[in-house]
Amino acid sequence: MFFQVGHAYAVGGRRDEARRVLNELFRLSKRTYVSPYVLAYIYAGLGEKDRAFEMLERAYQERDSHLVDVSLDPRLDLIRTDPRYADLLRRVGLAV
Repeated sequence: MFFQVGHAYAVGGRRDEARRVLNELFRLSKRTYVSPYVLAYIYAGLGEKDRAFEMLERAYQERDSHLVDVSLDPRLDLIRTDPRYADLLRRVGLAV
């Protein structure tokens, strides 16, 4: 669960460590599938909303199965107030 450590670093203010995890995940993605959803919640933890939504959009385009959790995942709490979040929920079919 290397990616979860990246999120913990991000929300804990350890930005350099979170970025190292992101870099490692991007390197890993050249050899195997890395879900853009996990990249999104690391970016969300860093407060980088635009990058988080870029990764969530990629996850949506790839029909990433992790998106079933998008409405409940506490790692995305920092981006819930953004209108793009409501739009994503609507497109995924999870809007209330």
